[in-house]
Amino acid sequence: MSRRAKTAVYGVLCLLALPFLFPTWWMLTSSVKPVNEVFAFPPTLWPDTFSLDAYREAFTLQPFARQYFNSMYIAALVTVGTLAVSAMAGYAFARIRFRGANVLFLVVLTGLLIPSEVTIVPLFQMFHGWGMVDTHWPLILVPVLGAPSVLATFIMRQFFLALPYELEEAGRVDGLGRFALFRRIALPLARPALGAVAIFTFLHSWNLYLEPIVFLSSAEKFTLPQALTQFVDAYGGPMWDVQLSAASMTALPVLAVFVIAQRQFIEGLAHTGVKG
Repeated sequence: MSRRAKTAVYGVLCLLALPFLFPTWWMLTSSVKPVNEVFAFPPTLWPDTFSLDAYREAFTLQPFARQYFNSMYIAALVTVGTLAVSAMAGYAFARIRFRGANVLFLVVLTGLLIPSEVTIVPLFQMFHGWGMVDTHWPLILVPVLGAPSVLATFIMRQFFLALPYELEEAGRVDGLGRFALFRRIALPLARPALGAVAIFTFLHSWNLYLEPIVFLSSAEKFTLPQALTQFVDAYGGPMWDVQLSAASMTALPVLAVFVIAQRQFIEGLAHTGVKG
């Protein structure tokens, strides 16, 4: 492709990206505007008056720093737990042959067909009986053992099925057991699948809203999606500048995780040694 053709393609792609980039740009610029400029008409692409008051108010109106930490460590634990469970379960379904394996896998996949709204009441009763309501345990255990982990297990199983058996034969000759084959051979080759699982698991946990509003009632234990709804004025109306500043800070870890995990995804594809 000639340089002129590449320039034309990049130009078209940039134009197509504008409708997706504009809402993010408007959110970021509006977060540093006075509230009277947020809905000015015609809208401005850059603030006439630059102000960080909304960012300061986000931390003074409620314990936003604590809520930020809550979402961060919950999403990290859920991501690590889901990676561990789905990698081992996916490898077992792909490599270990036992009677009823396919039937059991279909039973596991039925977890994807059940909406979370259907199970939320039984889950609340179960965690209430265990004394875990208004704690973060439900927000950690439900995603790791629920539908997100089922989807991750499916992805990992499909990836391990595509790995040639010959890659593990050398390990068997050296006397490696099943778990050693998984840890030393299969798992390093699974970096592309692990990267994909890490991305959607972190995003799912970070944006989780239904479970926090059901299980949490203390403001210092809120996660960010729940906390964003609490920035209201004395009449119950939204404080748009504060909400936009809090939303801008909420989006930063998502972008960082996506960039890091995407890099791992591409590097893993380049070093798997598997073609086709």
